[in-house]
Amino acid sequence: MTKLILVAALAAFSLNTTTAQDSLKVAAKKTKRDWSKIDLSGRSGDHFVIQFGADNWAVKPDSIRTKGFSRHFNVYLMLDKPFKTDPRFSVGIGVGIGSSNIFFEKTTIDITGKASPNRLLFRNADSTNRYKKYKLATAYAEIPVEFRYTSNPENGNKSWKLALGVKVGTLLDAHTKGKEPQDKDGNTLSGQGKVVEKEKSKRFFNSTRLATTLRIGYGHFSLYGAYQINSLIKDGFGPQIKPWSFGICLSGL
Repeated sequence: MTKLILVAALAAFSLNTTTAQDSLKVAAKKTKRDWSKIDLSGRSGDHFVIQFGADNWAVKPDSIRTKGFSRHFNVYLMLDKPFKTDPRFSVGIGVGIGSSNIFFEKTTIDITGKASPNRLLFRNADSTNRYKKYKLATAYAEIPVEFRYTSNPENGNKSWKLALGVKVGTLLDAHTKGKEPQDKDGNTLSGQGKVVEKEKSKRFFNSTRLATTLRIGYGHFSLYGAYQINSLIKDGFGPQIKPWSFGICLSGL
């Protein structure tokens, strides 16, 4: 009798275990979402991307002395093309403008090539007249391309986002701007406290910019970074400088 009860108990336990396993399998099948069937009618196919942050130069000689908060501002209009089989993944492509302002300390740049037509000179101005504020500004027309992942494609406001990409740009403008001329001791030159002087030339700079990009964030805000693959300055006309940047991005996707 005891053996019969034990056998019955084991059989019941085995049956319950099998049933539980089957229930878990069915539940797992039910919870696996078919991403190809989600509704994206409320998701915009185009959006603006606005970026602001800090700039600097990699692989630059120690003799080039950048200063303070060098910065950039970029704005793009981008189209988003989600994958039909899984719209968590998409490709974005756009067009826009990217700008950069690099500030220098006790330095002037012979951007027009007056002293040396075959080389871009960065002059040390420790012991000569200089400017209180001095920068090199560049602007590019750019085409960014991104491969994107969105954790919740139906609601971008509550979604983690990751994007890897590249951007290709063509140089629109390059100029230096100096404010408030000073003597070698840092005293403002008489009558020149509000003087602003600009020099404009693209002769020493590569006309094409190619950079890699990465951004990660939640909702409309993300952190991003970019690194220029090719040199800012043409081969043979100056040091091989690779600009990089990081900052905050505001975007719908």
